[in-house]
Amino acid sequence: MLPEPRTAIATVCLSGTLEDKLAAAAAAGFDGVEIFENDLIVSPRGPADVRKLCADLGLSIDLYQPFRDFEAVPPELHRANLRRAAHKFDVMAELGTDTVLVCSSVSPDAIDDDELAAEQLHALADLAAGRGLRVAYEALAWGRHVSGYEHAWRIVRRAAHPALGVCLDSFHILSKGHDPAPIRAIPGEKIFFLQLADAPRLPMDVLPWSRHHRLFPGQGEFDLTAFTGHVLAAGYRGPLSLEVFNDVFRQADPRPAAVDAMRSLLALKESLGVLDLPPAPELTGHAFAEVVTGPGAGAGAVLASLGFARTGVHRSKPVELWEQGEARVLVNEGGDAGGSIGAVALASADPARSARRAEALRAPVLPRTHGPREADLAAVAAPDGTEVFLCGNDDWRGDFEPTGETAGGAGVFGIDHVALTQPFDHFDEAALFYRSVLGLTPSPVVEFAAPFGLVRSRGVTAGNVRLTLDSALVRRGEWAPAVPEPQHVAFACEDAVAAAGKMRALGAPLLEIPGNYYDDLAARLDLPAALIAALRANSVLHDRDEHGEFLHFFTALAGARVFFEVVQRIGGYRGFGVVNAPVRMAAHRARRHPRPPAETLA
Repeated sequence: MLPEPRTAIATVCLSGTLEDKLAAAAAAGFDGVEIFENDLIVSPRGPADVRKLCADLGLSIDLYQPFRDFEAVPPELHRANLRRAAHKFDVMAELGTDTVLVCSSVSPDAIDDDELAAEQLHALADLAAGRGLRVAYEALAWGRHVSGYEHAWRIVRRAAHPALGVCLDSFHILSKGHDPAPIRAIPGEKIFFLQLADAPRLPMDVLPWSRHHRLFPGQGEFDLTAFTGHVLAAGYRGPLSLEVFNDVFRQADPRPAAVDAMRSLLALKESLGVLDLPPAPELTGHAFAEVVTGPGAGAGAVLASLGFARTGVHRSKPVELWEQGEARVLVNEGGDAGGSIGAVALASADPARSARRAEALRAPVLPRTHGPREADLAAVAAPDGTEVFLCGNDDWRGDFEPTGETAGGAGVFGIDHVALTQPFDHFDEAALFYRSVLGLTPSPVVEFAAPFGLVRSRGVTAGNVRLTLDSALVRRGEWAPAVPEPQHVAFACEDAVAAAGKMRALGAPLLEIPGNYYDDLAARLDLPAALIAALRANSVLHDRDEHGEFLHFFTALAGARVFFEVVQRIGGYRGFGVVNAPVRMAAHRARRHPRPPAETLA
């Protein structure tokens, strides 16, 4: 096994003052930092003071960056650039760092002349070497004449100076579609620095793509395991450093953002085989979901109308157990009237190992108080604050005194999925959390235009464990669905139409779907007329993918934000009916704010 690389993060990744960024990086466990020049310029601390602060925090300063528009320029500009570099080298000496990042030029004054570029970079490296410093030359994807790492390496090789090497940046290489395999041919000692960033695949110019949409490893679509593997195979032994430009990260609290960043590198090191973590145990299903409400919010009444029975009362807390088939919901009336999904419990083949893995990936197990006859369940906090319980069996049911009630049933046999609305600045972090900590597989991100703004959604799944993560990108003013950050539990059934009929007869507050939806459904899909009539009569929605079909319907809200869904999967359908989400959102709005009489609109 290769030695485990050190970790570093560029201060540009995080929000706040330079002090905020450094404190967050240290608290997350990073070994070092890249100091972004602008962060130093605006800091009231001098370079020597920053050096001391980093030392006190246990951080090395591994890189000072960036030095721009240096190479292949006319003589008078070259002289000015060397003077500028000398000043920067003075700053580096005070900071105590030995490597400067030089980006390939984007200046209109730059000349397309590799020999001249090599000659001027040699002169810069000479100046650096006299101070005991090194120059790492990086090809920007939008560089004027040098935009590929192989081109940058040819210039460095031509310059032939021991204090000059290359910096490899995964975004600049992979965004251009360049093959990273030839990196293996670069001598490891000439790879002076490695910067890592993931990203979604976006059909846009590479410069705004880079400035606004980079992500931490594992949050995007780049194969950073293969990329970093090539760099390590070449003999690089420096830090794995993150350089991520992202508008959301740079406005978020830097401490959880730094933890997210560290988690991404730990998961990457595991995938590279340079770090042993407890493997994620198999997750076999949903043990329960907990709905937290205020007293009398009505969640229990809605569950009863769906055919659930109140089968238990907690021995020491205001919590009730509601069951139907294998679907189990805890109703906790110790919260506020608005309601939320406070916890999801997943059945793990090895809960203790799940907990150890979570701690290793910077998701500490939550402390819990429990009575002498109550189960001691491991729980970790998801980025949005939801508690994730890890259960090995049904021992937790012993915490509840049986009521003697049994469910008559309305066709529900289990929990299909739980939908959690994420704060926008936790959306990518949440996907990485569930993938790396619990071993769930994220599906591609889906965006849809809802009646109240753009919504982003993605599923994370492992076998019968399914969660969906949803986020409203922007929501301002009064034109809103009157459903703040909606969340819901979806129950699985064998026959959605029959279940809807039974539940409506039990008094379930099911959403009414407008006739326009079924007219459009008949136009889009060649479904039997009898099926469309049955869907229409019971307000059941329909979706299909290449694997199968999906029928589903919804309840009204129990409180301000929690509702329930009942779903039927036909064949191998893998999605969550996202195409129907705007219909459901409009129906929730219509139920909470009925349309005024026509005469008042005249």
